[in-house]
Amino acid sequence: MKRLLIVLSVLAAVITCRAAATDSVAPLRPVLTVYTAEFGASKIADTYLSPLKYDGLYAALHFERMQAMRFNPDRWVMQLEFDAEVDQALSPSRNAVMWYGGVDASWGMMHRWQVAKGLTLAAGGSTALDLGCRYSMRNGNNPASARAAWTVNATGYAAWNFNIGSLPVTLCYQPTLPVIGAFFAPEYGQLYYEMYLGNWDGLAHAAHWGNYFEMENVITADLRFSATSLRIGYRNSILSTHINNITTRMATHGIVLGLTHEWVSLSSRKGLDADARIISALY
Repeated sequence: MKRLLIVLSVLAAVITCRAAATDSVAPLRPVLTVYTAEFGASKIADTYLSPLKYDGLYAALHFERMQAMRFNPDRWVMQLEFDAEVDQALSPSRNAVMWYGGVDASWGMMHRWQVAKGLTLAAGGSTALDLGCRYSMRNGNNPASARAAWTVNATGYAAWNFNIGSLPVTLCYQPTLPVIGAFFAPEYGQLYYEMYLGNWDGLAHAAHWGNYFEMENVITADLRFSATSLRIGYRNSILSTHINNITTRMATHGIVLGLTHEWVSLSSRKGLDADARIISALY
């Protein structure tokens, strides 16, 4: 009995020491990088350029970086995104072309909750900068209409990790909704040449849901073959502005196809600690 007590005491001490050592080791926070291309349909209306509604095709490239935060990796994640988009739309009679080219960038943080086995919900905020230009090949005097906006957004995601046979799959839905911000809009009929000459009064406006509404919905499925996964999905984006008697409408919806990859940055001196926990940003 005495020997048994000694053995149990030694085992308890070893387990306690190992747990303490594990807690003292900083967790590994893999970086999830995403590279995708998008193709689909677009609709454009800009009464500064034309009273007509144009429709056509769009293509976009998307980069994303997600990682658990250092200060509380189990509960907080960050997300960095960059997009570049090109649209070509035709008038209803198909005899006029309107182009759109734009880029945007956003950064945000989200708090997440493990609500069930394999199911995670997250909510938080982000800030974004959008820049672009619509160009009508029919117009001679004033052929372009610029887009510039800075917004503070509500965002989040719902992620479900499950298996199809032996293949891990992550299904994710993420909406983004701007709440407040500022955006650029000229007066009705104001020429860009006037702005070039120095007439900049009244070009910046506070953005709210009464004059600026935008929403993006993204649904993706990651087929996780290894550290690299195949991402397929659908993206829908809606933009509506009304200011200075100028109405703008833009809507796109299309398929998403690309690759995701998780990687860990390690010190060449320390290497990989076998006791470190791995905390993924999404998986």
